[in-house]
Amino acid sequence: MAKNDKYSILAEEILKNLGGEGNIASFENCMTRLRVNLKDMSLFKKGTLEKVEGVMGIVESGNSVQIVVGPGVSNKVSQVIRETTKISVQDVAEFGDAEAVKTQVKEQYKAAPSDFLGKISSIFIPLIPAFIGSGLIMGINNILVKIAETNPNFTINPNITGLLGVFSGAVFGYMAIMVGMNAARVFGASPAIGGLMAGITISSGLAGLTLFGRELVPGRGGIIAVLLVVWFASVIEKWLRKSIHESVELILTPLLTILISGFVAVLVLQPIGGAISDGIGAAAVGAIEKGGALTGAILGGTFLPLVMTGLHQGLTPIHADLLQTTGVTTLLPILAMAGAGQVGASFAVLAKTKNERLKKTVKSALPVGILGVGEPLIYGVTLPLGKPFLGACIGGAVGGAIVAPFSVGAMSMGISGLPLAMVINPGNVGYYLLGILGAYVGGFVATSLLGFEDPID
Repeated sequence: MAKNDKYSILAEEILKNLGGEGNIASFENCMTRLRVNLKDMSLFKKGTLEKVEGVMGIVESGNSVQIVVGPGVSNKVSQVIRETTKISVQDVAEFGDAEAVKTQVKEQYKAAPSDFLGKISSIFIPLIPAFIGSGLIMGINNILVKIAETNPNFTINPNITGLLGVFSGAVFGYMAIMVGMNAARVFGASPAIGGLMAGITISSGLAGLTLFGRELVPGRGGIIAVLLVVWFASVIEKWLRKSIHESVELILTPLLTILISGFVAVLVLQPIGGAISDGIGAAAVGAIEKGGALTGAILGGTFLPLVMTGLHQGLTPIHADLLQTTGVTTLLPILAMAGAGQVGASFAVLAKTKNERLKKTVKSALPVGILGVGEPLIYGVTLPLGKPFLGACIGGAVGGAIVAPFSVGAMSMGISGLPLAMVINPGNVGYYLLGILGAYVGGFVATSLLGFEDPID
């Protein structure tokens, strides 16, 4: 091993005092430390290693040895070992390294279902800014209207509130078309055709028409039908482009795509989408109404693991469909409790830890966590620490159990945390805030009781 710099020297000293390369069973690197499993602990010279310049601390447990060398240094040392020995060094992540943890977790879930969920995600994620903006405008408008109704000294021009209503409602009025365009892009077809096919499904011109004894219904099947129709149109379009001679392809492909897909859409796919949509809606609403607090606890308590695996993306079209068919999504307020539970768990970590870097990480991630952006807390704090993640799930279960019995619904999507309160259906804002408080307290208490291993810098 070359001794050309301090990292090489440090790496050599570490290996020598661990009993040599042959004594290493496994070797992992994280932000601040080297994590090693040894074959023979009798070869480990702890006292000598502690005196090596650059070694800041040693944590020993069974055959596992953690050598604290500090941020940045661990990467340099592990790179030297990777390049100069036959030891396989695996990079792992710990608290504060949110992106690394997220990448590591996501790499574990690349099964076939993830491909489908990835497509769903690609369809809806570009729409999130519109959902967020519209949702916040809806919330502001609701607050202004409420103040005007309850305070005779406060007046607002109805044209202003009317315009704000237009601004906030446009995304939901034309959501099908936007979803159709994005879906076509994801499915490898023309966005314009996708938007057009989605427009056909919601066209008011369908009302009153009857084909083969079947009455056509505008908007039947909601977003689920749009996804089915655009997928089918994409298949037809791509097949036609390959099959038709290039001299007439530009004319015939869109013509035949629209005609074939249009008839199949209104006669077959919309009814199928309608059945699926009705089933999902009935199942979601029924489970919440009948299961009450228990259903809320299960949904709120298991949502963070879904986020961790990426499976939560499959719920986005369900939220969108519920909004289109019922005007609210009763799922979203319950699932939002998971993020609140995580806030409570992170407050407990902040209260108990003596690690200054961990304190800084929590403090930087908490504000956005309270506002409904949970990933910095998931991947930067609770998940790497282990038990606080479980505490966060318990907090989410507590909040879900509080919210579910009252059928609290959100009139928009794309926002979470405290801002979601602005778009909660009238009369239920108090129940939502009570759920948030319950999740905070539940996450805090659970994490305090469970405890965690305070990292050593």
